[in-house]
Amino acid sequence: SSAEDNENLVPVTVLTGFLGSGKTTLLNHILTATHGKKIAVIENEFGDVGIDDELLQKNSKVQADEEIIEMMNGCICCTVRGDLVVALKNLYSKISQFDAVIIETTGLADPAPVAQTFFVDDDIQAKFSLDAIITVCDSKHILARIDDEKPEGVENEAAEQVAFAD
Repeated sequence: SSAEDNENLVPVTVLTGFLGSGKTTLLNHILTATHGKKIAVIENEFGDVGIDDELLQKNSKVQADEEIIEMMNGCICCTVRGDLVVALKNLYSKISQFDAVIIETTGLADPAPVAQTFFVDDDIQAKFSLDAIITVCDSKHILARIDDEKPEGVENEAAEQVAFAD
């Protein structure tokens, strides 16, 4: 049954939000808190400042060549700078027994292409399920970001991020 099939899939949450909204603060908490869950955090980066390097060094057990860092609480953090589909397939053997995967998008990223990853590739569909899209908002600045005038044909990333949120 499809309900049984879904139980075997690794649930994935896409975490998005504008620059400075608090995504990294939330992820730093997930990577260091004692919550009893094994969560793989994947940073889908395009040159942004990533998860606090000092925090990772202080709380990590293993520093691997492939940019996968295992945290003291059993979570892992991985940085992806290339194709997300390839990265998910490569990581599957390591994260298939994890409770969840969180993919952090960069602050200016439209979450749509990340979400589409889970619907266009058969291998990904067989291993992962898109569980949620969470958008972190800075309540002081979000309305101004949504109201930003963009040139014709250019997406307002803040509006896209909020629109895609569960």
